[in-house]
Amino acid sequence: MTALSPEYRESALASLAGAELDVLVVGGGVVGAGCALDATTRGLAVGLVEARDFASGTSSRSSKLIHGGLRYLEMLDFALVREALRERGLLLTRLAPHLVRPVRFLYPLQHHAWERVYAGTGVTLYDTMALNGGLPRHRNLTRRGALRECPALRKDALIGALQYYDAQVDDARHTMFLARTAAAYGAHVASRTEVVGFLREGERVTGVRVHDLEHDKTFEVRAQQVINATGVWTDDTQALVGERGQFHVRASKGIHLVVPRDRIQSKTGLILRTEKSVLFVIPWGRHWIIGTTDTDWALDKAHPAASSTDIDYLLEHVNSVLTSPLSRTDVQGVYAGLRPLLSGESESTSQLSREHTVGSPQPGLVVVAGGKYTTYRVMAKDAVDACVHNLGRSVPPSCTHDVPLLGADGFAALWNRRRVLATESGLHVARVEHLLGRYGTLVTEVLALIAAEPELAAPVEGAEDYLRAELLYAASYEGARHLEDVLTRRTRISIETFDRGVAAAQVAAELVAPVLGWTGDQTEREVERYRLRVEAERRSQEQPDDETADAARLGAPEVVPLSRP
Repeated sequence: MTALSPEYRESALASLAGAELDVLVVGGGVVGAGCALDATTRGLAVGLVEARDFASGTSSRSSKLIHGGLRYLEMLDFALVREALRERGLLLTRLAPHLVRPVRFLYPLQHHAWERVYAGTGVTLYDTMALNGGLPRHRNLTRRGALRECPALRKDALIGALQYYDAQVDDARHTMFLARTAAAYGAHVASRTEVVGFLREGERVTGVRVHDLEHDKTFEVRAQQVINATGVWTDDTQALVGERGQFHVRASKGIHLVVPRDRIQSKTGLILRTEKSVLFVIPWGRHWIIGTTDTDWALDKAHPAASSTDIDYLLEHVNSVLTSPLSRTDVQGVYAGLRPLLSGESESTSQLSREHTVGSPQPGLVVVAGGKYTTYRVMAKDAVDACVHNLGRSVPPSCTHDVPLLGADGFAALWNRRRVLATESGLHVARVEHLLGRYGTLVTEVLALIAAEPELAAPVEGAEDYLRAELLYAASYEGARHLEDVLTRRTRISIETFDRGVAAAQVAAELVAPVLGWTGDQTEREVERYRLRVEAERRSQEQPDDETADAARLGAPEVVPLSRP
């Protein structure tokens, strides 16, 4: 197995600088990591560079759903829904069963007869289009049946309900697993490597100039084809080439709240209609995720800020159906992300396309943009297909529909042995289940760390849902380079604790410092920067609008400043 260790990163950088690649992918989100996996499993020489951390943009800030997009049926976008449901089935059953799992949703009905027929027809079509997606079909519930499933609902908020199934994923971990799987198949993968320019020979793009932000070194990477998979930064990346591109990406902000599981008494998630879109209440371990909003965003793309107005909007809408309303003090975590939407004529971001497009605006350059998380694999396939066409030689077709991610093979069998693993490791079976749901069959690597150093079996002080071994593993195997990477994306400590991970920061930094070669001063600097980030986010969430929230969030220093603003 290829670990994204510090030593691997050095080797990958040397390989990137040492030879001409077939394909270089710019952007380490879900689409970029998917492109790297698709290309390398076709036998191509592949590199992947990411300016920040893997999934640090949109791909760690979604609703954590793998779904067909039930509301897109209302828009009559049958092709998008069918494609997404097919991908959902692949992820659940073959590609990532250790990371993607079923989740139930209750859709309260508020009108007699016609609404049940209308909504029921839509959900029936949704089930039918999924074919053999590995999930049960929906069912109709009376008001009494719905309240048994979700006692938290006000009786006057519904006259009955529909219950249906979708799937969910830890998006940041899934994206990291994609990058790690690509590396295992031979791709050269490196985070904290910023593209600062493109290499050209006449009109043809022949590679990029990369700034290794960790060591402050700049080098060139040559490639026959370069894929721009930078999401909401697509236009910025295109500007480095010196042209605006064939299409433009517009950012739409969506925010989510994380609240303790005991604040909403329910055995199922909820989906509620709003005047603009839909609102989800999503089970998330010992928490609920509530979201999302959909508003235009033209400010800082790296750190979109949630304002007080955004938070109040979500609380107001979810409280309209709850017997015990939520307050601001119930909110453990808040996160904001940007959707990369293909810009159109509509002024409403909710009407912009969730479909993707692939273009080759210049020889040697392919751009992929738009889309939704669930369809990342199709987007990657289409982008690599365009590269293959431009390479002008025989290359095998995409096979990622049949390439399980690391940790997937044998997962069902290992899950069945979880009590044996618990006995052998000395951990409670609930801990083993938690680890299996995060690492799949790679859990044996985490357990090996504990066997070598039994003190790593202790829970993290200030974040007891996680073991000390998991933090060490993040830096040793999963490419985490900084404290923020560990607390925000390899784990979800930053949104699952009331103090946003501040109490856990010191112990986490001290655990990973030897792996990453930090001095005592560097370790303290990482802790202080994380604390300042949390303070800035809390201040931003007290501001009344996007502009003041953005200004407050930008008060915290970057973990690693980029070369370009």
